[in-house]
Amino acid sequence: VHLVESGGGLVQPGGSLRLSCTASGFTFSNYKMSWYRQAPGKERELVAHIYTVADNTNYADSVKGRFTISRDNAKNTVYLQMNSLKPEDTAVYYCNARWLLHNYWGQGTQVTVSS
Repeated sequence: VHLVESGGGLVQPGGSLRLSCTASGFTFSNYKMSWYRQAPGKERELVAHIYTVADNTNYADSVKGRFTISRDNAKNTVYLQMNSLKPEDTAVYYCNARWLLHNYWGQGTQVTVSS
């Protein structure tokens, strides 16, 4: 099982990034997919998740209206489009796949929002 995140980097406040997480080794379409983040010295927190039905999504209040999660089951990939980025969005972003007792994590990708 592999979850590989990409798309992180350094961006100025107000900018945008799109994160991708490509999965392999399991039946992607069965899984709820989520993005979490962890800032230095803080607990890991849920950013957004998307159920197997692609229009069923949920977001943390802190990112509502700015971030959009989506999935492409044909490509085994989940995305996180991040707009209007703020310095407080700086964190390592992790992809998570969950179904029944199965729970998988990616290695994380760093997002830094700074001028």
